[in-house]
Amino acid sequence: MLKPYQTISKRNLIIKKLICLCIALLLSACVTVDEVEISPMRTTMVTTGDLGFVSEHTTRFAWHPSLANVVADERIDSAKVVRHMQVALTQVMESKGYHLVNINESPDLLLGFGLALESDMSDAEILKKAGLVPGLSTAGLDPDQYEKGSVLVAVFHPMKLEPSWRVLAQGFTDFEQSAEERQARFDELISLMLGGVPSV
Repeated sequence: MLKPYQTISKRNLIIKKLICLCIALLLSACVTVDEVEISPMRTTMVTTGDLGFVSEHTTRFAWHPSLANVVADERIDSAKVVRHMQVALTQVMESKGYHLVNINESPDLLLGFGLALESDMSDAEILKKAGLVPGLSTAGLDPDQYEKGSVLVAVFHPMKLEPSWRVLAQGFTDFEQSAEERQARFDELISLMLGGVPSV
């Protein structure tokens, strides 16, 4: 025969188990699954380096003599992209107080850039060459309409071979968009990428 305290203890144990079961049922009933929408407008960026050498006295920039590369197929006019990239970078830099000079005019910093489409340069190749990669996923996108593109901007101290600071962004090129729409998105991306460059 059970003693009174054993009966109460057994009853408490059963009640505790029932409460745990009810909580588990309530929690499982509250779980919802949201469908994740894959947006072709998304971008990712990664930045590394130090711009500590930049001050109010480092206002003159020039183009890096060898870093102005476009790695893309015939869908992209490489010369046109280089020109547009220079215009977009110059606009952002001028808005921050810098001005463009010739490389022979003793610039305070050098600006280099590169652009590649995924079909011409994989993330593994970008990582090997640039040392960083955001790793933007292409899952759920129509490869006939969209292609992942990578854009690198690097800031060099004029007396150093390696970049002092660099930013690499990845987004999607929509080949069904008009050239004007693509250019507007590209300009916005460049402005975001140079957000870490201080104004002078």
